[in-house]
Amino acid sequence: MNVTKQQILDWLQAVTQTISENKDYLTELDAAIGDADHGINLDRGFQKVVPQLSQLETKDIGTILKTVSMTLISAVGGASGPLYGTFFLRASTAVTGKEELTSTELADLLQAGVAGVIQRGKANLGDKTMLDALSPAATIFAELVAKGNTTVDALQQAVQAAETGMKQTIPLVALKGRASYLGERSMGHQDPGATSSYLILKALLETITSDSKANKMNGVK
Repeated sequence: MNVTKQQILDWLQAVTQTISENKDYLTELDAAIGDADHGINLDRGFQKVVPQLSQLETKDIGTILKTVSMTLISAVGGASGPLYGTFFLRASTAVTGKEELTSTELADLLQAGVAGVIQRGKANLGDKTMLDALSPAATIFAELVAKGNTTVDALQQAVQAAETGMKQTIPLVALKGRASYLGERSMGHQDPGATSSYLILKALLETITSDSKANKMNGVK
């Protein structure tokens, strides 16, 4: 099953909604080990993305994601703007000119985004950052797609990997970002960036799963 341009637009709308719904939770997580603004900043950024979506309906997926990138970089403060902006920017370069994505192309999108985050943030797995959710998700998705799994099945396991990675940040000592200033005091707290990354991937799964179920009900293969 290919991922359509409309599904990408629907995903971005869903991300905006889920970030808005979890704004206070993300900010609470950030209050424990950061600047207490992660949810507020991300919500502000994606709220600025939404008005542009209707204008992007005629654009290719690469252009859509690049527009999201530029918007987040300009609107989101702290480290989140540059990091998520880089994720979407690098993702956009992997799917330039595409009107829909095969499972392999979606895997390329995710892996390119993760590579951008690594390059921009200079973080590694286990540093207690958004990478702890994003990286295992992108890796397992690519592996499963290469083995012939469907997009939905591969995404389900990728989101599970992101959730596991997110929860595994709780006992870690932060080695990057504002939380690293706390040293061992950062232990016992779930990383807000890993949490928002999980929510973003979960929104992608829910968008594609919803459309897949609708297609089956309508007899579309």
